Amino acid sequence: MPILRRFKQVDVFTQQPFKGNPLAVIMEANGLTDAQMQDIARWTNLSETTFVLPATDPLADYHVRIFTPESEMPFAGHPTLGTAHALLEEGLRPKSPGQLVQQCGVGLVPININDDGSLAFHAPQATMVPFGDEHAPLLEKTLGITGLGSAAIDNCYPPTAVHMGIRWLVIRVDSADTCLNITPDAEALAAVENLSQTNGIAIYGPHDNVTPADYEVRTFYIERGHLKEDPVTGSANACLAALLRQQHSTNIITAPLSYLVRQGTMLQRDGRITVTYLNDEPWIGGHSVTIVDGTLQR
Repeated sequence: MPILRRFKQVDVFTQQPFKGNPLAVIMEANGLTDAQMQDIARWTNLSETTFVLPATDPLADYHVRIFTPESEMPFAGHPTLGTAHALLEEGLRPKSPGQLVQQCGVGLVPININDDGSLAFHAPQATMVPFGDEHAPLLEKTLGITGLGSAAIDNCYPPTAVHMGIRWLVIRVDSADTCLNITPDAEALAAVENLSQTNGIAIYGPHDNVTPADYEVRTFYIERGHLKEDPVTGSANACLAALLRQQHSTNIITAPLSYLVRQGTMLQRDGRITVTYLNDEPWIGGHSVTIVDGTLQR
């Protein structure tokens, strides 16, 4: 007999409904097989669907599995915050006041509960591999900026593949306007993903002033042969934050204690991500709002 399971659809990295990145959260996922979880994720057709299970690690508050319509992922950013938001809304009491601990494919991820209602996860440890200068022409073609010349890519901050359970090639351009005007070439992007062994590219450019944010971010990837842009991406911003910290440690830049990101502008979204460095470790934060609250039969 089918079981009714608590289900929420949460908009992450926003305080305004329909302006963030949606996430499906399946509570009480006990008894679902891997194939059933994949079927549900394919049916919701969102970028990610999460399944909440009892923790097997005594330090964790819960265990989450994260699925795209195609496969399971060890970690992702907006599912981490969206699932935590949904569980707190359901009445979950953290083992440690002011902090949840999520068990997932990359291990334990602490999530701070902030006084303003936002949540922030501690970015997992990252590994980084520079993307060589010899690939500059391919990057220019990928970003659709060959007419602007190589100056549009800010090589003071070398493009770098950052691995944090999910892999992003992080590329800095000279301004937020350049970031917003990028039109990627799908064939070139597929080649870049293959060469860099990443899931996609995360492009960022600085705003001239702090309004509306310090940086504009856009993320692109190839899915089933088609170019996709993600509305608001926690993992990519975590990779960016880790890279900025590493560049600061090698004296390439002076890193701020915190900064604000806007993402989703070209998709008519208005995502906001806060990055804060606590003891030199990046924490990725934002608000979430529940859009759908009900049950799923499976």
